[in-house]
Amino acid sequence: MKIKCEVCKTEYSVPNAPNGNVRCAVCGNTWRVCQKGRRSGLLVFFASLCALLAATIFAVAVIVTSRRDNPEKRPLIATITDVSTVTDADGTEHIAVRGTVTNRSDDIYGFPDLTIILYGADGSPISRQKFMPSATLLDAGQSVVFSHTLTGNVTGVKRIAVELLDKPQGDKK
Repeated sequence: MKIKCEVCKTEYSVPNAPNGNVRCAVCGNTWRVCQKGRRSGLLVFFASLCALLAATIFAVAVIVTSRRDNPEKRPLIATITDVSTVTDADGTEHIAVRGTVTNRSDDIYGFPDLTIILYGADGSPISRQKFMPSATLLDAGQSVVFSHTLTGNVTGVKRIAVELLDKPQGDKK
């Protein structure tokens, strides 16, 4: 490291910079020398690279989450087209649900499992029934009809909804 007297401008080359007061051998001037913290260029580059990688991962996570959580942007949508009550041979009433699953994307998607949810008058779920549709793949722009007869108690049901299970949605085939 090089240090210079502030008065006579004499330069000194020292292997390890002193940290404190220094006296000039020529003019006798005393001044304070402080070591400057040095950052390695490689360290700065590595820190910048880490920050860029973190920002990229965050941006991708936000985009993927917004697509998954936003029903308008999901490639597959399920809609209920008909709900009816059917009575079996024992006289027990069951709810039959019909609907469609549509692929709104330009890609082929694996057909996800479906869940039908029964809601009570207070808006809370009474029961959930998962079932597997008959199709395995859904071509771009294609719609497939599903039908499922629910088992169990149907009293107190005020609303019925259908949901696609998330697992296969991201698995493009």
